[in-house]
Amino acid sequence: MNRKRMTLVAGALAATAAVGYAQLGGYTESELTKSKTGQALLQVLGGLDRFYLYPVDDEKVLRGAINGALGSLGDEFTYYSEPADNAIDAQNLAGEFYGIGVTLVGANPDGTGGKVDNVFKGGAAANAGVQIGDVFVKIGDTEVLTSKLNEIVRLVRGQRGTTVNVTFARGGKPYTVRMERQPVTVVSVEQTVLPGGVGYIALNTFYNEKASEQFRAAVADMKKRNVQKLILDLRDNGGGLLGAGTDVADQFLGKGTIVSLRDRSGRTEVYDPATTSASDYAGRLVVLVNKNSASASEVVAGALQDMKRATVVGEQTFGKGVAQLPFETADGGKVAIVNSEWLTPAGRQIHKKGITPDVVVTDTRYTTPLNFSGSGLTANAKLTLTVDGKPVTVTADKDGKFTYTAEVKRPTRSTTQGEAVVDTQGDAILKKAVELLR
Repeated sequence: MNRKRMTLVAGALAATAAVGYAQLGGYTESELTKSKTGQALLQVLGGLDRFYLYPVDDEKVLRGAINGALGSLGDEFTYYSEPADNAIDAQNLAGEFYGIGVTLVGANPDGTGGKVDNVFKGGAAANAGVQIGDVFVKIGDTEVLTSKLNEIVRLVRGQRGTTVNVTFARGGKPYTVRMERQPVTVVSVEQTVLPGGVGYIALNTFYNEKASEQFRAAVADMKKRNVQKLILDLRDNGGGLLGAGTDVADQFLGKGTIVSLRDRSGRTEVYDPATTSASDYAGRLVVLVNKNSASASEVVAGALQDMKRATVVGEQTFGKGVAQLPFETADGGKVAIVNSEWLTPAGRQIHKKGITPDVVVTDTRYTTPLNFSGSGLTANAKLTLTVDGKPVTVTADKDGKFTYTAEVKRPTRSTTQGEAVVDTQGDAILKKAVELLR
């Protein structure tokens, strides 16, 4: 059993998938029928099958029951991923797949649709002339303007050497390109050296089995370049594999506890303690966090802060301090069940609290986008407002209502994977970190 693969997001106590199934042993078919509520569930399913006026999608009903069972806990971190989503998830975790070489963000205010966030050099999309900001309209014959992001990803990816036709919109004008799916390796680490010899490494996610290897290579490169002052950027890193998190922290700690996990019985176990290695980085260190730094990112920041190894700068972190036990389900999906909480070396509980930075600075890379809404227009009527000297036009819906949300400003990313692009003046958190290292 690959322990690092199994300990997702904030990790889990040593366990196997078999243990995960054993925990569900109280809900066998025979046990279910002993409960009046269990009998009622079977009655409802049977009633739908026998009497419902319209065709019943049995798979959809049963998955709805699974989601209902998990949703009743009111725990956002205990969830079920359907087979199609789990397949994409597995590719992301492996850090390799066959695609067109772009990253995506939601195109619509509600997060649906897809818009190109970055185009990597040498990929199929770059060679086809796809640009940042292009909106996905159709993939093959399927319109995806309001599809979920995962559905768009699933349609774009495929087998090596196969082709996909994608219709994009640029400035409202559609164009279609045919691209061959090529190998894509997810690079989760970006690095550069700032003026004054300050090293900078950004780790975008721990949800990549290659993250530890990529981070070790970046640290080794900094040491080779004789960098004595280093900034570790964990902003917007929502976590991933706990093993990757402890491995990152270990590269800055000689020995000692990085994180402990406590289960529902109160049993606490130290997970993967730090050990001294010749590859450890001994220079000065500042860690950057923001409100989107979560889970494994908080493990790293909390450990380095408690051990007085680094100065943490930025915003209060997300506060995701529980661990999940994931296991595959019989239908090819996945369930992640919260089974423990984690504690920093000093015994701090982080769940729903987060890590408080040593130096609090607001993340200025993002601004609140212009947004407004209203009503009272006739159906399909247009309203134009002038904002900062520029016209903003909205169209009313059939009820005369209108809404507008401007695009969210996003940090610039390099089209070369692994290369960091930074703004030492406009990025207040980074600017403060550089000042602290002078």
